[in-house]
Amino acid sequence: MANTIQVDIVSAEEQIFSGEAYMVYAPAVMGEVGIAPRHTPLISPLKPGEIRLDMGDGKEEFFFISGGILEVQPHVVTVLSDTAIRADDLDEAAAIEAQKRAEEALADQQGDLDVAKAKAELLAAAAQIAAIKKLRKK
Repeated sequence: MANTIQVDIVSAEEQIFSGEAYMVYAPAVMGEVGIAPRHTPLISPLKPGEIRLDMGDGKEEFFFISGGILEVQPHVVTVLSDTAIRADDLDEAAAIEAQKRAEEALADQQGDLDVAKAKAELLAAAAQIAAIKKLRKK
């Protein structure tokens, strides 16, 4: 592919994707970022959400991440995340159940650590559900 960028998406368990794309869109903590080939080097924390790859010819690939780190080099983009799932593999029922559990844990808060963990789980579940709904529209 001419004028593309190498993209590697890696979870704690395995490599989820490795290939070429024309553009990468990622949920940086300060807002969505778009990365084109020869982008300025960058390292940014990522929030839970969707990684979108423009594969050219109107084709796109979608991935859900639970947060992580984005590293951009002029010809390589690396996404490191505890959890990364191909959008086609997302399970809406499991995400809704995780959201319910997190909301219950928040209601039964017993300490600062429990509250922080429940909030993080709630955020991740909500982002996963939003990604599923967005994919259904396409």
